[in-house]
Amino acid sequence: MLPNTDFLTGRKGLVVGVANDQSIAAGCARAFRASGADLALTYQSEKAKRFVEPVAQGVDAALFMPLDVTDPAQMDGVFDMVAAKWGKLDFLVHSIAFCPRDDLHGRVVDCSQDGFGLAMDISVHSLIRLTKRAEPLMTDGGTILTVSYHGAEKVVENYNIMGPVKAALEATARYMATELGPKGIRVNAISPGPLQTRAASGIDHFDELIEDAKARAPMHRLTTIEEVGAMAACLVSDFARSVTGNTAYIDGGHHVV
Repeated sequence: MLPNTDFLTGRKGLVVGVANDQSIAAGCARAFRASGADLALTYQSEKAKRFVEPVAQGVDAALFMPLDVTDPAQMDGVFDMVAAKWGKLDFLVHSIAFCPRDDLHGRVVDCSQDGFGLAMDISVHSLIRLTKRAEPLMTDGGTILTVSYHGAEKVVENYNIMGPVKAALEATARYMATELGPKGIRVNAISPGPLQTRAASGIDHFDELIEDAKARAPMHRLTTIEEVGAMAACLVSDFARSVTGNTAYIDGGHHVV
């Protein structure tokens, strides 16, 4: 658990992609709040709201808003509410990924054009759309964080088309870091090891992936969402003010083996 500190006191953050209390974004939100930040959270749909609302309540979210990233009007509405509430934004967390089931479970060479386009739109271009709207609110600089996975760099069995998608996400983060650096806006990716989240459960043979991670990682255990949150809190703070364009692994060393 992240100790109660205050190094984010006064900072305002928007966390997009909380699915439930065990999701990576939830771990990040709790770490931000424990460090003193004020937060806005979003939920994807009315169906998802009941799973996300306890997280929002647990972090005393100042704003709790619907956001389907494929809906430009909803996206505009979120940032309008952030601007009205705070007049600024210090950090944004993007923890969103999606691929149609048939395309996710098939070979890369068999991925449909529509499936690839949808995976790239929701998993990658949504980061661009969010950042475009966050930039004007980061008048004193800020931080953008996105969530990747080791399958972006190395071939991970059964990760399939999400490997190229996450590779595109990491490349996008690097290019935006270069573009936004002169404004004091940093862009980084965090790359946790395998976690028992709802999103990850859609991967074929995920239990085998979990056991392999435990066996091969130098620390011989899985990462926790609390540990991911602790790294995220550091990255959006002044402790990491010279860190940008980076992919930070939080995986017990699994990526080096």
